[in-house]
Amino acid sequence: PTALLGAQEPMVLLAITEFVANSATFVYFTAGALHRNVSADTLPRWFPLQLKTKSMAQFCPKLQELYPDRPMELHLSARRQPLLSCHPDALHGALFGSAEAFVVLPNATRVPAFLLNIDANVTGKPTITGNRLGGTVSLTGGGSALPAPCQAQGLSVPQVKQLETGLKFGLWLFGVPWANSECHPHPVP
Repeated sequence: PTALLGAQEPMVLLAITEFVANSATFVYFTAGALHRNVSADTLPRWFPLQLKTKSMAQFCPKLQELYPDRPMELHLSARRQPLLSCHPDALHGALFGSAEAFVVLPNATRVPAFLLNIDANVTGKPTITGNRLGGTVSLTGGGSALPAPCQAQGLSVPQVKQLETGLKFGLWLFGVPWANSECHPHPVP
């Protein structure tokens, strides 16, 4: 229990408990709202790793051999409820996700290629600029990826360290900026 400060002048006081934050993550997780599908056409052309079997061949070499230059999809989802902890200066989160890769065939059939379990720690810090409330999100403590065997016939387990580095780079390049754009400052009433 924390005693709330007494107001001596007009101010906004925001108090979030771990119970409220974790209840919200439980609701989102239970409702199935913590997933996102990324396809080859959703990534910018300048992004260094395209979702094509040709690009992924460096992580799972037989992909290009079995499915030459085919587009891929990545299905990202939470495999467990995210855990949040509140601290005076920030909100810390532990994310437990999975990334399942599929090869998209000419008839639009999706063939499972590999599945990675990805864990990451993030920190969100509130910011106040003038009369605007916002925040920043950053990766803390890195992340880790554990492979499950490639599911398509004849594929081996992907080379995880390189793929993990690529996924971290993608999270740093796209995930964190997206989260920060969602935390842009809002006027305080």
